[in-house]
Amino acid sequence: MAKIKASSTIQENKKIALNECPVTYVMEKIGGYWKPIILFHLMSGEKRYSEIRKAIPAITEKMLIQHLKQLEGDRIILRKAKPVVPPFVSYSLAPAGIKLKPVLHQMALWGIENQQRKTKIHRKRMADFPA
Repeated sequence: MAKIKASSTIQENKKIALNECPVTYVMEKIGGYWKPIILFHLMSGEKRYSEIRKAIPAITEKMLIQHLKQLEGDRIILRKAKPVVPPFVSYSLAPAGIKLKPVLHQMALWGIENQQRKTKIHRKRMADFPA
């Protein structure tokens, strides 16, 4: 991977944006394609790694592990490991992640409404998703 120049204009602008714009900060923490989807699936409660993997079949193992580690490092999710063989690891929303529930719920609601308007197909209702 290419080394990022510490004094580059882009990096300086990014630091300023992170400090000045709360949406930039949120996107830095939960932005991207997979993180909101992972969080959405954890809204219904604690899940084992394998359950998350089954719920999001398109994600690669590498991506899932990477994002789970980042979300844990940012204290948005909690990782609970039990010292047994085979390992028993589960994930749940941390207090900061729980505060994101209304945001994720609204994203899902917007997606359902927008999809229905565009396709005229009723695929899912909010009742089909975690609380």
